Amino acid sequence: MKTNAQAVVIGGGVIGCSILYHLTKSGWSDVVLLERDELTSGSTWHAAANIHGLHDSTNISRIQHYTMTLYKELEAETGQSCGVFQPGSLYLAQTEEREHQLRLQAAKAKLYGMNFYEISIEEAQRLNPLVNYDGIRCVMYEPDGGNVDPSGVTNAYAVGARQRGAEIHRFTPVTATDQQEDGTWIVRTPKGDIQTPWVVNAAGLWGREVAMLAGIELPLQPTEHQYFVTETMADVAAHDTRLPSVSDRDGEYYLRQEGQGLLVGAYEKDMKFWAEDGTPLDFAHDLFPDDLERIEENMMNAIERVPAVGDAGIKRVINGPMIWSPDANVLMGPVPEVDGYFCCNGIIPGFSQSGGMGLMAAQWIIEGETQYDMFAWDVARFDTWATKDFTKARVQDQYAHRFAIHFPNEERSAGRPARTRPIYDWQKDMGAVFGLNVGWEHPLWFAEAPGATDTNGFTRQNWWEPVGAECRMLRDRAGIIDISNFAKYVCKGPGAEGWLNAVFANSMPRSVGRSCLTPLISKRGGIAGDFTVTRVADDEFWIIGSGMAERYHKRFFKQVPLPDGTRFESRTEETCGFNVAGPKSREILQRLTNTSLSPEDFPFMRSQQIEIAGIAVLALRVSFTGDLGWEAHCAAKDQLRLYEALIETGKEFGAGPVGSRALMSLRIEKGYGSWGREYSPEYWPHEVGLDRLCKFDKSFLNKDAANSAMTSPAREQLVLLHLDEADTAASNADATGGEPIFMDGRGIGRVTSGAYGYSVGMSLALGYVSGAEAGDRVEVMVLGRPHRATILKEPPFDPTGTILRG
Repeated sequence: MKTNAQAVVIGGGVIGCSILYHLTKSGWSDVVLLERDELTSGSTWHAAANIHGLHDSTNISRIQHYTMTLYKELEAETGQSCGVFQPGSLYLAQTEEREHQLRLQAAKAKLYGMNFYEISIEEAQRLNPLVNYDGIRCVMYEPDGGNVDPSGVTNAYAVGARQRGAEIHRFTPVTATDQQEDGTWIVRTPKGDIQTPWVVNAAGLWGREVAMLAGIELPLQPTEHQYFVTETMADVAAHDTRLPSVSDRDGEYYLRQEGQGLLVGAYEKDMKFWAEDGTPLDFAHDLFPDDLERIEENMMNAIERVPAVGDAGIKRVINGPMIWSPDANVLMGPVPEVDGYFCCNGIIPGFSQSGGMGLMAAQWIIEGETQYDMFAWDVARFDTWATKDFTKARVQDQYAHRFAIHFPNEERSAGRPARTRPIYDWQKDMGAVFGLNVGWEHPLWFAEAPGATDTNGFTRQNWWEPVGAECRMLRDRAGIIDISNFAKYVCKGPGAEGWLNAVFANSMPRSVGRSCLTPLISKRGGIAGDFTVTRVADDEFWIIGSGMAERYHKRFFKQVPLPDGTRFESRTEETCGFNVAGPKSREILQRLTNTSLSPEDFPFMRSQQIEIAGIAVLALRVSFTGDLGWEAHCAAKDQLRLYEALIETGKEFGAGPVGSRALMSLRIEKGYGSWGREYSPEYWPHEVGLDRLCKFDKSFLNKDAANSAMTSPAREQLVLLHLDEADTAASNADATGGEPIFMDGRGIGRVTSGAYGYSVGMSLALGYVSGAEAGDRVEVMVLGRPHRATILKEPPFDPTGTILRG
């Protein structure tokens, strides 16, 4: 066995073997995979191994599409059969909401050139006559859908990796992973040790245990999962061709042909955890006792839709383990706090995603970044706040609602509250309806009385009118927004200015009290983040960024060594803040402070350390609403007192609390982008309008990549669209994000954010387009159907910035 390798992959399931294969395909031949038992041990060998291309997330759809097209190429390359069956998949909609979801996915498929489209009930009946189509609103067909052989795929990846020089060692458990002073790792096994700069944890059911060898805790929890295979069925055997699979997610089961029978699987409400205190080390090709009573309701749904199932005998039952993250997405990427440790754990639809997952992992490890924005999979989206209890509660909810629609703006209550601020109870008494943001509870909107909850759907919901009232209140008078969940940092010391200049693309403020906006540039020259940096003292700076990206941004900050005597610290937990915005905001705040807030004494993009209601705050003259306003940041212990003062004084001016849903609408009226939607590593500075904030007369992180990107023509451009009122009124829906944009039948882009602009009376959307410009008429596929829209030349609210700077 080698004693040194470029990377050591731990885990010989389909994901570990895919990562190994893609590492070698990307040029790394000196790589090793260690498997504690036989390849496919754990959960790979018993998987149903269905494959499908479409997902609600565009980038995950791209990855699944890549995976589906890879398998036959892999067979041809390696000579190893992957057991690919692609008779197609039928997607059934029983409800209006499911129809909206499927039509939106079909529109995305058209935009991205994927094979997924609507067919008639008659055509569906011809393709799969076993299905009872009564009550079905629409049917989508994916000709490439089907299934693969789990062992065949895994071994094909292994053969392909070996052909390019990789070593695979079976029956070689990892007993320790010890990081050395130089940042490399010693991976210890009974057969010898390997030193490597990269440890890749793809240990499947043992992902938690392998991570703990390095002192890393991952929020993962295994469950049991069952499917059964019927005996030979005459109705199936009578067909000359393989029947397409059936995706009837409203019925909460999946069904496909297996041999001359059918395979039926379910995610039941009465789910069952397994291995809560750790996965047994002697577990390998094992199964649990049958427990079909738990999935009886799902089975009855399947029989109602495919009556032949009810007459078939059961040939075998597979009840095996799966391991889940709190949101059912993979935990993927380098651990931000630990150099050279890469995770790929908690995979559910592994055979739909294995190829793309391996490709993304190889890109991330070798090139430092993936070609797509994969924050939805990034291990950094969770932190220590995702406790064992939180993880169990979320996994239980995810499993039991596996086939439920994840609606735009939907907030699920499982495992909450995880983290709360001092004003949580007071906000609740004020009627706040809360959402989850990096574990924190934060107000989405305020109802007239406590106890209200969201309704969910693709159309306008119960919060649409109350959010409108909040927006109009702020634009007409003022509003108070809790912005405590923004990430907040302090950089202090003699080298603070130089370090920040070396990290960020913009030049740092040279005088105390001044602020600047600045991008953080990614490895490929895209937007890794957007920050507000304020100089609060000669050697001290205050930095504000995206709260959900705080752990993600650690990877970038640690790439630039801090000078001696200089420190950089997060202040997110111990600091809270409010944005007071609107035409009356100056009057409200002036009632509570002796500091002059006049435009001459406190101009736009300036800051001061002042007192509001006797409480020390850092006041910044900025507002994400695009309106006149200030941010006031205080110690967490003072949050409640400050909020009470702002709310009580605000009442005199007709002002009140405003939630994050209103903030979304207000910032879109102004055309402001947001990280994770408009700003991401996929987009270059001149595509998002941040090129003017990149100063190439100094050095900064990934400057060469930014320069290379900005000397290339923009591939797309961020634009603001006005959707036709007649179309949105007819559908009772606005764009929310992800909707394709077409012009003259040609796909030109997609929406990144959407909302109704209450103060301007317009349904609006931000998005990226190519080959179009201001004034052009386009179609936005809201609910998967064309809605007429116009690309705007300027934002409808305060296009000149007069109000903002007033």
